[in-house]
Amino acid sequence: MNIDQRFMRRAIELAKHGLGNTSPNPMVGAVIVNDGKIIGEGYHRRCGEGHAEVNAVASVIDKSLLKDSTIYVTLEPCSHYGKTPPCSKLIIDSGIPRVVVGSTDPNEKVSGRGIKMLRDAGVEVVTGVLEKECREINPVFMTAHTLRRPWVTLKWAQSRDGYIDRIRTAEETPALFSTPVTKALTHRLRSLHDAIMTGSGTVKADNPSLDVREWHGRNPRPVIAGNPPAGCRLLDGSRETLVFSGAANAESIKEYLSLLFSQGITSVLVEGGASLLKSFIESGLWDMARIETAPFSLGDGVEAPTLGRMPDRDLTIGNNHLYYFSNNPFLWR
Repeated sequence: MNIDQRFMRRAIELAKHGLGNTSPNPMVGAVIVNDGKIIGEGYHRRCGEGHAEVNAVASVIDKSLLKDSTIYVTLEPCSHYGKTPPCSKLIIDSGIPRVVVGSTDPNEKVSGRGIKMLRDAGVEVVTGVLEKECREINPVFMTAHTLRRPWVTLKWAQSRDGYIDRIRTAEETPALFSTPVTKALTHRLRSLHDAIMTGSGTVKADNPSLDVREWHGRNPRPVIAGNPPAGCRLLDGSRETLVFSGAANAESIKEYLSLLFSQGITSVLVEGGASLLKSFIESGLWDMARIETAPFSLGDGVEAPTLGRMPDRDLTIGNNHLYYFSNNPFLWR
């Protein structure tokens, strides 16, 4: 490992501290090095607040050292004015002569412009240092801005014999597969997504809240596929709920995702019934799936969807098993 890779690894570690707080922005870390020593560090803490480069420069006590320093950034510095000024301009104004970039930014507002701005100002720019690792920090951001649609996570729980629920009426309680621990992990998963989608059938049967009451962080924006009943919790006005009328199918899924992306939603967790989940699977428009399998059988009921592949990862919690599947090149394999 050379010196650039060593300091980029530190920037990657810093970037991960922003998990769950930066969307729709990416997680980014920055390290400023002078004479082989770190003199400043920073990461993007929250959307709307200072970017990693801003926080790193601000942390340097002796600003006179910047003119002889290198800044390591996991993602190409921005070049446009958004909620904060462009970081490329900050680097130029700070007098930092050398910038090492992990990955270019696929956002059409940046997409090489930040690097060009730096080079046009006479700053030395090195790119592609630990590029794969830097891109893997932000699979959601990379997917959204490369494919122009939100990242999609499919999630369901099932019995050991592959049923997602009993055959029941709306008055009967659903089959319960999760433990207190796996339920908390589900709510954590919700907190990491911009939106959460379910079908009108699930709304009618369960009247869910789809919030993060068993975790901390933000509630995702509810999205309902189909026509929900009046008076359901998701339409009580406490959150802005999107409703897509009509039946969900492989073709309409594409339209849903396009509309969500146009509203700035970069990730959606699908917690629907079997029909909605199968529509996403048939469309191929999903990136990760998490299936929880309980240790008991139902014998009969609503059949769970199948992915037709082996899991990429698995986790055992008590007697329950969590299986993770990847359908995305930016995610682990």
